[in-house]
Amino acid sequence: MAFERRLDMARPVRAMERDLNQEQLITLRGLERYGWELKFIRRPPFKPSIPIVFDSDRKKFAVLKDDGTLDENPGFNIRD
Repeated sequence: MAFERRLDMARPVRAMERDLNQEQLITLRGLERYGWELKFIRRPPFKPSIPIVFDSDRKKFAVLKDDGTLDENPGFNIRD
């Protein structure tokens, strides 16, 4: 049986939002009006954090870039 380590690392959304800069927060607030939400933040070793948002249907995801822009084609996939 596989053990999922990430479950223990789940953080409340408000705690994750503290890791966002002002531009990212402004974009996130706008997206939330359309049902998007911050799901998690990827933290690759020795690289900047990558905030991931999902649409309300959980069919699309995007990255909140440092300048507050939304990257809907970040060049990686998310596991189901």
